Order: sequence, then structure tokens, then C-alpha cells
Amino acid sequence: MNVIEKLRVMLPHWIEHNHSHAEEFSQWAAQLADTDAGLAGQLQRAVVSLQEAQQALENALSMTGGALSVEHGHGHDHHH
Repeated sequence: MNVIEKLRVMLPHWIEHNHSHAEEFSQWAAQLADTDAGLAGQLQRAVVSLQEAQQALENALSMTGGALSVEHGHGHDHHH
């Protein structure tokens, strides 16, 4: 498998992983909105940064020709 093919497998994983973290950060920011606006704001800044990264990852995936479905069974879970 060449580098582009590997990216076509990995980028969708990274995109989903990034999206999951953005949602999680946003939920934490919402919980803090009334008690610590400064901290909530920092988490929201992180969400914006992840959204920008998301766009770059999606652009990169498009440039590779799109997702390549491969069973890679890495076996790790990112649910926190």
C-alpha cells in the first residue's frame, strides 16, 4: 500500500476522531458557560481550531481521491 492509499484509509479515521473531540470540547464549554466563561471561551477556541483542522483534513481526503475502505482493526477506542 503506497502513502496515498494509506492516507485514504487514515484520513477518514482522523476526520471522525477530530469531529468527536470537537463535540466533546463543545459539551464541556457549555457546562462551564455559567461558572467559568474564560475557560469555556478557551474550549470554544479549541473547537474553532478543530473545525479549521477538519476542513483541512477533508480537503486532503478529497485530494487523495476519497476514502479507501480497508479493515485495519487498530482496536483502540476514543470514547471518553
